Amino acid sequence: MKTKNNKLPDTFAVFILTHGRPNNVITVKTLRRHGYTGKIVFIVDNEDACGPEYIKNFGAENVSIFDKKAEADNCDEGNNFDERRTITMARNACFNIAQSRGVTHFLQLDDDYTEFKFRFEKELSKKWIILDLDAVMNSFLAYYKAIPARSIAFSQGGDHIGGYAGQTKLRRKCMNSFFCSTERPFKFVGAMNEDVNTYTTLGSRGNLFFTFTSVQLDQKQTQSQVGGITDMYQKFGTYCKAFTTVMMQPSSVKVSMMQSVNSRIHHAVNWKTTVPRIIKEKYKKTK
Repeated sequence: MKTKNNKLPDTFAVFILTHGRPNNVITVKTLRRHGYTGKIVFIVDNEDACGPEYIKNFGAENVSIFDKKAEADNCDEGNNFDERRTITMARNACFNIAQSRGVTHFLQLDDDYTEFKFRFEKELSKKWIILDLDAVMNSFLAYYKAIPARSIAFSQGGDHIGGYAGQTKLRRKCMNSFFCSTERPFKFVGAMNEDVNTYTTLGSRGNLFFTFTSVQLDQKQTQSQVGGITDMYQKFGTYCKAFTTVMMQPSSVKVSMMQSVNSRIHHAVNWKTTVPRIIKEKYKKTK
């Protein structure tokens, strides 16, 4: 059952970053099924041949098409591949798009999410499926506005590997989904692994990025969807993806192996040397 008075402000919108999938934007159906009633804007680049189909399917007023080459020329891609099949440019374009639409706060989402759920207990069950996403997003917005973080994110399944934490936590990272504000702009870097590149490099300079563990999103398995950044990763492989972050933050990130059913090369972040450490007040010298 939906609760009352959870209408989202007119200055908030969900931005779905998508490419080449005008007839398979899974996220929009998932959002509505989970009770989101607010604005949705589809962020499409001008190199996507499917642009007219997005407009046909979702309406011109709900689609923003940006200049991908201009965004690529204005950021550090971390390579010389001359390859723009990546989400970095769309992420950076969102801030100007938001301003042009009178949006002050927005949530960046990929186009392949299948579920939103709470993570308060060790065992998941259907009762933890979010049915009033408006209320959840309003709570996130209120929290985001009250803290100085550049961005905050929902957790992903991988954030819960290793056992149940038993409590709500903030993790010093921000991936996949990004609550953002036009009043706190920042630039994503690196054509691949742009989220990790950004929260490590900016984090090392004192910027705050957080993942809230008690709300989780699920999405299609990496590289299982045709089109979008899948083509980029299949062409260059996960080593180039992980090593981009090493180039951006060589003092605290290395290439490692992610041990799982299908082991693969992955980045490994040493958090003790990546971000400033906050020391408890009791250790302050008085003399």
